[in-house]
Amino acid sequence: MNAPVDVSLFARAAKPLTSYRKYWAARFGTARFLPTSRKEMEALGWDSCDVIVVTGDAYVDHPSFGMSVIGRMLEAQGFRVGIIAQPDWQSAEPFKALGKPNLFFGVTAGNMDSMINRYTADRKIRSDDAYTPGDVGGSRPDRAAIVYSQRCREAWNDVPIILGGIEGSLRRIAHYDYWSDKVRRSVVVDSKCDLLLYGNAERAIVEIAHRLAAKEPVQQITDVRGTAFVRRETPEGWFEINSTSVDEPGRVEAHVNPYLMVSDQAKANGATCAKEDEAEAVAKAAEAAGSAAGSVVNPAIKPLNFVPNPALASRARIKVPPRDHSVIRLPAYEQVRSDPVLYAHANRVLHLETNPGNARALVQAHGEGATARDVWINPPPIPLTTAEMDHVFDLPYARSPHPRYADENGSHDGATKIPAWEMIRFSVNIMRGCFGGCTFCSITEHEGRIIQSRSEDSIIKEVEAIRDSVKGFTGTISDLGGPTANMYRIGCKSPEIEAACRKPSCVYPGICPNLNTNHDPLIKIYRRARALKGIKKILIGSGLRYDLAVQSPEYVKELVQHHVGGYLKIAPEHTEQGPLTKMMKPGIGSYDKFKQMFEKYSAEAGKKQYLIPYFIAAHPGTSDEDMMNLAIWLKKNGFRADQVQTFYPSPMATATTMYHTNKNPLRKITRESETVDIVRGDKRRRLHKAFLRYHDANNWPLLREALKSMGRADLIGNGKHHLIPTWQPLTDGGYTSARRKNSTAAPVAAKAAPVKLAPVKPSKGRMLTQHTGLPPRDNGSAPSGPGSRKAAGPVRGNIRKPR
Repeated sequence: MNAPVDVSLFARAAKPLTSYRKYWAARFGTARFLPTSRKEMEALGWDSCDVIVVTGDAYVDHPSFGMSVIGRMLEAQGFRVGIIAQPDWQSAEPFKALGKPNLFFGVTAGNMDSMINRYTADRKIRSDDAYTPGDVGGSRPDRAAIVYSQRCREAWNDVPIILGGIEGSLRRIAHYDYWSDKVRRSVVVDSKCDLLLYGNAERAIVEIAHRLAAKEPVQQITDVRGTAFVRRETPEGWFEINSTSVDEPGRVEAHVNPYLMVSDQAKANGATCAKEDEAEAVAKAAEAAGSAAGSVVNPAIKPLNFVPNPALASRARIKVPPRDHSVIRLPAYEQVRSDPVLYAHANRVLHLETNPGNARALVQAHGEGATARDVWINPPPIPLTTAEMDHVFDLPYARSPHPRYADENGSHDGATKIPAWEMIRFSVNIMRGCFGGCTFCSITEHEGRIIQSRSEDSIIKEVEAIRDSVKGFTGTISDLGGPTANMYRIGCKSPEIEAACRKPSCVYPGICPNLNTNHDPLIKIYRRARALKGIKKILIGSGLRYDLAVQSPEYVKELVQHHVGGYLKIAPEHTEQGPLTKMMKPGIGSYDKFKQMFEKYSAEAGKKQYLIPYFIAAHPGTSDEDMMNLAIWLKKNGFRADQVQTFYPSPMATATTMYHTNKNPLRKITRESETVDIVRGDKRRRLHKAFLRYHDANNWPLLREALKSMGRADLIGNGKHHLIPTWQPLTDGGYTSARRKNSTAAPVAAKAAPVKLAPVKPSKGRMLTQHTGLPPRDNGSAPSGPGSRKAAGPVRGNIRKPR
C-alpha cells in the first residue's frame, strides 16, 4: 500500500544492510531475549557468543535502546549476541560472565552520557537513574565508556573492542569536559578501543562484524565511514589539509564573458559546435545584408572586453584534491588544551564537516615524540534508506525489560520499574535526525541533519504490535515522534544542494527556501493511526518545532484538535535576541504566531488546552538583563515555572565551545573575533535560575539585590506591574523541584505537623501550565497497583533526549 519512499534525495552509495550473506550461526534462530547469562546461552544451544555487548543501561529489548538495536541487528545477520548490562566494574570478573566472544566486545555507556546521567547541571550527584530498575543511581561508573573498555581488555586482552553510543560520539576528538573543567583527550585514546563507532552505527557495525568474521585483522579496518581510530601516520595517497584553510573563501573563478558563444568555448577547447557555427553563419549573413541597406552603427557603443585577472592565474592552476582522499588536520590536543581560540576553531571545523555528502576525514594529533599518534575520524555514516529504517525497527524486539528485572509478581510496574522504559513503553519512533541545529543540543553531532524516516506501513505495524502485545496498554499511544515531532519526511528539495550544503541549520535564521516543509505525510499517519481499532488516543510527546509547523496550518489544526492531551510542550528557550542568536533559535514572534493558531484551533474544537514553553537559564550569550526581561515576559503571560533547566555544557556541542572559549564558533574564529558573555560561577547561575522562578519567595532577596544593582528598582513593589514585592514572608529556604530526589531538602522542625496544600485554582483567563495546576496527562500506562492513581509529574519529565 505504501512503498518505502525516501524523504531525502541523498545519494546513498553504501551496501544495503540486508544484502550481506548471513553468518553460519543463523541456524540457531531468534532468541526471545538476547542472553545475559550462561544458563540462557545453554537454553539456546550456544557454546559461545560471537559478540558481547556491554552497556551501562538495564537491558530493555526495545528499539529505543541502543544495545537492543545493535544486538538485534547483528542477530539478524546471523551472529550470536550476548548482553552484559550494568556490570560491577570493580573487577574484570563480571565481564567474563558470558565467556570469551569470538569476534569482539561492543561497549556503550548507554542511551545517556554517563556523566550527564550521574550529575546535575550544578555538578551535584543525582540519586536516581531512569535507565536502572527501581530508578536507583550509582549502577554505572563515571566515564563508563572508558571504564568498561578497560575491564573488557583486562578480561580478554586479545579480543577487539568496538566502542559506540552517544558518550563515544560526543568525545571523538579532544573535548571540553565540564565536570573536570579542562580539555580531555579523545575517548579513542583514553579507552584504548580498537574502533569507535559514532552516530547511528547499524551500517558500520554490520560491515565490521562480517569483516572480522572473515578473519580480517581489526587494525586493517580503517575505511568504514562513521568510525574513529588511532594511527601513527597519514597513509600514502591522502592529501592533508591544514584546518586553518578550511574556513577561508574558496577559489575565485574567472568571470564568464557574456558575449562568448558556445562555438567560441568549443574552439577554445580545440573542438567545434556544428549547430552554433551554422547559426553564426546565418547571423553574419543577416548582418551583412543590413549593412548593405545603409544602417548606421553608433561608434560610441562598444561591447565589454573581459580580460583575465593575473592575480588569479596561479590559483586557477591549483588542482583540488579529491574529497574522498582528503584529510583535514585539526590543531593537536596539546594546542587546543592550552589555547581556547584554537579549540573554538577546531570545533567549528568539526561541525563544518558533518554532512555525509561532502564531509572529509579529520585527524588530530595526541602526544609528542615517541608517544605521538593521530586520532583519525572518517566521514559520517551514510544515512539509512526508508527500507533500511523499516528493517531496523521491524526486528523481533520483545518490547519489554529482560525477565531478570521482574518483581516477585513477574511484573515490571512495581519496585523494579525502569522509568526510561515506562516513558517510551507505548510510543513509536517514526524518524531520526534533526536539522534544527540548536547549539546546546547534541542530536546533530550524533544522528546528523538528514532526516531518516520509516514508511507508513512500518509505523502502523508497530502501533498494532503495541496494541496487541504490550502488557498494560489502555488504548493511548503516548508519542508518534522522534528527536523532533514534525520533521517526518521533510528534507531538501535538491539532492545536489543537500549533498553540498554546509549550513548548521535548515531553519535558522529563517527556513531555507530549499527545504520542503510539506507536513501531509505526517498528517496522513496521524489519521491512519488513530483510526485503528483499539486505539483511543494518539498523543504527540516529542518536542514540536513550531516555526516549521506554522508553515502548514492544516498540520497545526490536526495536531491541536486530535493529538494534544491537555497541553503541548514547545521550546522557545528564551525571549531575547542575545541568547537566541547563540542558540540558533527563532525569535519569540514565531512562538506568538503559533500560539495564536493553537488557541484558534483549540477553541474551534471546544477544548481547553495549554502550551508549555521551556526556557533555559544561564545559556552562553545571556546577560542579566536578558533574564530579567524573560522574567517580566513570564509574569505578563501568567507562567510560573517549577522545573528550571540550566544550561548543561555537554561535550562537543557548539554552545559548550562558547562556554569554554568565550568565542562564537558560528562565525569564523580569529583572535579578534566576537566574544560571548558566559554565565559562570554559582552566584550568577543561581541568579539566572531565580529570574525564571521569580514567584518563589526564597529567591526574592537575591532578585531585589540584583534589580537594585541593575538600576531596575522600579520592578520591586506590590503592584501587578511589579516583578517581586517589597515584603518578605517567612520561608524555609528550601526548594523541591519536580525531580524531588535531586533537590536540597528544606530543614524540617521536629514533630512538625504535615501541611496539606489545596490544589491551585488559577484565576480566570490565566494561561495555565503543569506548574500552575493543570492535571497530569494520561500517557497510556496502567496504574501500578490496586487503588493507586497517578501523581502529577513534571512537565519535562525524568527522561530527556540528548541536548
